[in-house]
This record gives sequence, C-alpha cells and structure tokens, in this order.
Amino acid sequence: MKSLQHFIGGRWVEPADGDILTVVNPATEDAFARFGAASAHDVDRAVTAAVEAQPRWAALSVAERVDRINAWADTVAEHAAELAELECREMGKPVAVGRSFIDGSVAGLKAAAAQALTYPFAETVTGPDEVRTDIVRHPLGATAVITPWNFPVTMVLIALGPLLAAGNAVVVKPSERSPVSTGRLFELAEAVGMPPGVMNLVLGDGRAGGALAEHEDVQLVHFTGSVGTGRRVGAAAGGRLHRSVLELGGKDPVVIDAGVDPVATAQAVAFGAFVNTGQICTSMERIYVHEQIADAFVEALVAAAQTFTLGDGLEPATVLGPLVDERQRDVVRRHVDDAVQKGATLRTGGVVPQRPGYFYPATVLTDVDDTMLVMTEETFGPVAPVVVVRTFEEGLARAAESRYGLAATVYTGDPDHIVAATRLPAGVVWVNQWQGGGPERLYEPAGDSGMGATGARAAYDAATRPAAVHIAPTAPAANR
Repeated sequence: MKSLQHFIGGRWVEPADGDILTVVNPATEDAFARFGAASAHDVDRAVTAAVEAQPRWAALSVAERVDRINAWADTVAEHAAELAELECREMGKPVAVGRSFIDGSVAGLKAAAAQALTYPFAETVTGPDEVRTDIVRHPLGATAVITPWNFPVTMVLIALGPLLAAGNAVVVKPSERSPVSTGRLFELAEAVGMPPGVMNLVLGDGRAGGALAEHEDVQLVHFTGSVGTGRRVGAAAGGRLHRSVLELGGKDPVVIDAGVDPVATAQAVAFGAFVNTGQICTSMERIYVHEQIADAFVEALVAAAQTFTLGDGLEPATVLGPLVDERQRDVVRRHVDDAVQKGATLRTGGVVPQRPGYFYPATVLTDVDDTMLVMTEETFGPVAPVVVVRTFEEGLARAAESRYGLAATVYTGDPDHIVAATRLPAGVVWVNQWQGGGPERLYEPAGDSGMGATGARAAYDAATRPAAVHIAPTAPAANR
C-alpha cells in the first residue's frame, strides 16, 4: 500500500495531525493508498511557503518560467503510462482512456505556457496631451487549485499552466478519492528542479479545501467540482474579496437533427455518454433526437452500449471501468430506478452486476421526461436518456431548459440550425463533434455550472491584476 505525504516548501512532510484517509481501488475494493489528512495548520504552512516563494518566481523572466514548465511537461509525458495506471487504480479509468487524456493535457500545458510568451503583461498607449499610460499586469501571488477526482492529472495540468507562467505560486488540493497520481506529478516537478515553494501539495478532504479557500493570503481559488461545494468555495473567496474560477456540474444536452446519419451519430453519442464510465463534467446526459431518425438512432445506440464491456481498467479489453466508489454508483442506480418507476423504458443495462468492484453497465433509457432525476440532476455515470422531439427547434428549446450550462453538442448539417445552436446557454458548444478545441478555446460556464472565464487569454487575465501607470511627458519645475 502506498503512503502519501504533503509537499510543502520543496519538502515531503507528514501532516501535523488529522485523520488517516484511505484510497480504494474501485475495481477490486482493495485499499490502494493511505495518507494523513491536512489540517488548517498544514494548509497555512503550504500557503506561507507559496507566499514566500512567489516573488522570486515572479522575478524570473517569462521565458525562464516557461522553460521550467516545459521541462515538467516533458517529464510528465515520459511518465504518461505510469500516471495512467495510477489513475486507473485510484478511480477506475481504463488505462488507454487515461493515457489519451494525459497526452492531450500535456500538450495543453505546453500550449498554455507558450501563450505567456505573447501575452501582454505590459502594454503602452499614448493618450491626450502626450500622457503615456503603461498597463502592467502583475501576478496575484499565492493561488489555490482544488481538483476533482475524475481527471486528477488533467485538471492539475490545465489549471497550473497559466497560473505558473504568469508568475504565481500555487497550492494544490486534489480530491481525497484520487490523490495518488497528483502526488506523482509533484515528484516529477521536484525532479526537474521546480523552485521550492512554487508548487505545494496538501492532501485531505473538504476540511482542507475549506481552509484553503478561506485563507487570507490565497488571492485566487480555481475549483472544479460539485455545485454545492463550489458555492461554498466561491462564498469563502468572495468574503475575502479574492477571486474564484469555478467549473461545477453539468447536465449536458445533445440535439440530433433529422438529416444526420443515425448509426454514426449513435456511435458518437455512445462514446460521449459512456467513456470514463460517464464520469466527465461534459458527458452527454440528455439526448434529444428528431423523430424522423429516432428509431434507427435508438437501435444503434443500444447496440453501441452493449459493446462497452465491463472490467478492470488495467485489462486491455476493458472499455467501461468501474465508478469511482460505492457512493457514486448509488447515485447512478437511484437515478435509473427513479426513471423506471416513473415510466421510462430500460432498453439495455440498468442492473448492478454481481461481482466485486463498483461497476455499472452502459444504460439506455427511452420514454423519459423532466419529472425524472436522470433528466434534471447530474448523474455522472454511464446512462443515456433519450427524448424524441418533433423538430430541431423543439430539441434546442428543451436542451436550454436546465439550470446547468457547461457544454452542449449538436449534430446537424443545416447551416441555419448551426447558427441557432450557437445561442444555446452553455460555455462550450460542439457542432458535429464532441470534445475538441485547441489552446485558443475560451469559455465561461452558464447558470449553476460555474463562473469565471478561462482558457486562452482569459486564463492569464484571471491569473493577473492589471494596474495603470500614467506618465506625463515632463515633471513640474521646482520652485526657486
């Protein structure tokens, strides 16, 4: 069993006190790792280390900071297979899926760092009367990143690139359900000589996260997780008049037009609904399909779902790993049972297998409506509820009827329908694809899915504070 430590000020340390928490392999239900949960005192030590290290880090040139980040990224890439296996053991993601996302996030880290080389940390404009104005963007100082359990490696890499490249120091608090791979990321950062105190790691549950969000010296909190916790994090940061970037839950819709290939689209939707066992913030959780192709689409979706074989993600044949733990499986089962009890038709799946591990099969439901939990609350599991609509416009309207607004996907070949899709209330809208988008992608979630723009230049805007310096052409003459 692995024993984990905190990384504070360039040293691996045990917590001052606190409970011992255990990480369980969800495929076997065996204990995989253990660690002492950080207390408020440990969090304070980590923030203090960040505050002390940050000025020296900010004093480096942008190019020097980018070089350090790139060295870390290259080392992470060399260890991508190892990191994917750790993710599999701690939260169930099949290794091939984990490797794909890790490779993509390494590329994203390097692209985000490269943007620092062209970001306008200093701009000059000349106004009336030849008064020059310099706009200087300063790093914030000590920042915090609180990451979710479903993508422990990816979410750290995505968040840290702009924060570090802009000259901030960081304290990271991963989910207590999957901290092992994050710990390894910090070992790799130490190995490439990241300066002590620039990157700090505290392990723990919501108590550590709360202490971090409430700390008076944390100037920004970047949080990804549930709506309820996000509200508390945002309130804590706001109470200090500090910034927060919140990416919270989603109930992401898919709208499928009449003119698309129903079989190819069903295969794409199956991937979007079931990959990583549906444990992605942007998983396809509400599917609205035009009645003209509905029968063929549902038939193909059921067939595709049945190809998602259950198993331990360490096995190459596994397509669908376990859910992260029993608690999450109970949520998924409750949503499906609620739908069936209220009249939904179970087309495939929906039965917990009799085997060790927190498995749940790829599940397709039809005849669903908005009285059902599976259509209104985030399921975060391998469940695809399908609603048949009479028109594309009806599909768009129903897709927009949600308190969430993280992402949406539309399949259509009609140019006018593509234009209409851009008006969906979501931070990201994909048309005729799911996922995708390069380093230029910029978005802000809508509704209960969060707040704070991120991506591309917006990530640097959030990581810096602008100051205006007005300079007159001559100083006043001295009195004689």
